[in-house]
Amino acid sequence: MYSLFDEIASNPYPGRGIVLGQSPDKNHAVAVYFIMGRSENSRNRIFISEKDGIVTKPFDEKKVTDPSLIFYQPVKILGNKTIITNGDHTDAIYKGMDQQLTFEQCPRNCSFEPDAPNYTPRISGIIKIDATGQHYAMSILKSDNGSPDSCQRFTFAYDNPTPGYGHFIHTYIGDSNPLKSFCGEPKKISILDDIDLFADKIWKNLNEENKISLWVRYINIKNLEYKDIIINKNK
Repeated sequence: MYSLFDEIASNPYPGRGIVLGQSPDKNHAVAVYFIMGRSENSRNRIFISEKDGIVTKPFDEKKVTDPSLIFYQPVKILGNKTIITNGDHTDAIYKGMDQQLTFEQCPRNCSFEPDAPNYTPRISGIIKIDATGQHYAMSILKSDNGSPDSCQRFTFAYDNPTPGYGHFIHTYIGDSNPLKSFCGEPKKISILDDIDLFADKIWKNLNEENKISLWVRYINIKNLEYKDIIINKNK
């Protein structure tokens, strides 16, 4: 059991992170996605809400030097499913699940990012709500100890999660050169009932210099209606 706030406060650069879980009152499925950056190009981003999710966009078009790997749709809805990723594999999962593939099968043709020497992991998550309750899963595609030729694939599935708890996965274990990939299982963390308080505490505990944008969604388990909070450092 970990404190989400302590985890992000003690790590100056967790990179991009996903949290999935359920509120203590059992009423809401909870999803979180945040991005961080060290370069001017990475920091020149904001989250924008769209009809079926959110997208990353440049804050200042004139400062964009390389759009690859940093502009994508991290959140997309497919029926009763909410898909969250840290890259363009959102589309691969969306298309695969629309063709009745499993969450684990969808990113089979994807790998970690080609950003040597870091080889940033591709992380993803999905929330599904149906008559049997709430279900969620997480995935990470990562280099085997920095090898550009070996991809390790891990999927973690959670059915009918315990109210008040969730799981946290992120790309890096800390700020280093090269950056080292997340390892182990997603970390079990606690969730709050109040979306505003939860979002505020996450944002305040992310490293002030490196944080860029935060998205938090609470989905009503009974009717799939949701509330979003988006916080952008660039305003």
